[in-house]
Amino acid sequence: MANLLALAQRPAAWTVHRAIRRVAARTAIVLLSFVLSSQSLRAQTAGPMAFVEGEELVYNVRYTFINLGQVRIRTVGRMNADGHQAVFTKAFIDSYKGVPFVDLHAVFESTIDSAVFSRHFMGKVKQDAAWDFSRYHFEYDRNRVIMERGEQDTVVSKKDTTDVNGPYQDGLSLFFYARDQLFSGKRVAVPTLIKEQKSTTHIDFGNASSSVEVDAVEYPIDVVHFDGKMDFVGIFGLTGGFEGWFSNDSARVPILAKMKVLIGSVTIELMEWKRPGWNPPKAKG
Repeated sequence: MANLLALAQRPAAWTVHRAIRRVAARTAIVLLSFVLSSQSLRAQTAGPMAFVEGEELVYNVRYTFINLGQVRIRTVGRMNADGHQAVFTKAFIDSYKGVPFVDLHAVFESTIDSAVFSRHFMGKVKQDAAWDFSRYHFEYDRNRVIMERGEQDTVVSKKDTTDVNGPYQDGLSLFFYARDQLFSGKRVAVPTLIKEQKSTTHIDFGNASSSVEVDAVEYPIDVVHFDGKMDFVGIFGLTGGFEGWFSNDSARVPILAKMKVLIGSVTIELMEWKRPGWNPPKAKG
């Protein structure tokens, strides 16, 4: 409460600029928890799936009328992770040049099990001239995760171990989990590890079809809507609520997403894509 009172006493312009900066920073940390993220990748199968090697999805991030930056998500390829079939994925978040009071860059890497949960995660975030990083190594056979934090991706300043009972999602693997479960019609409580904190992401896959329009596509897109809430309260103004619209087809590509924050709403919109043989499905009627 004291922090909120202090913020209220700041000049209005400073408050807005500071709020925008915090929105962008929080977007880098949890955006991928929502986009916030097809069938799972199975051995020796070639059916419809969220994991397609070489897929690249690019999103514009906007706060009201201000374009803050881009999120670029790549499915790099298959790999072996501690004897398990997995897929290596990467995401890059970069603020646009010239955006006042925002200079943000981040890289996320997630090794995702074929059953769509996290096995390894690394995240690096740069704000202004300072970098920091986090690494998670899930040891499910020992019911634990090893977490490391530090600077410059070289010096570990803090190392912790915490217990886990069953599969967890990191911010990037959750993107693919949401695609995997899109047509399930379920309400799920997903164990999630974000910023070295165990949490829960609640998602209601209501399987309601609709249509949306984005600048990059000349026609309305056939989509499936869902919503949910993350158990993060009061951090940088994030309320925890989100909703998304994914393509109503086997690819289940995220088309549009919205996250509620203290000062409004952040919109994440598909602007470019590379996926062999795929284009956004046209809405019927």
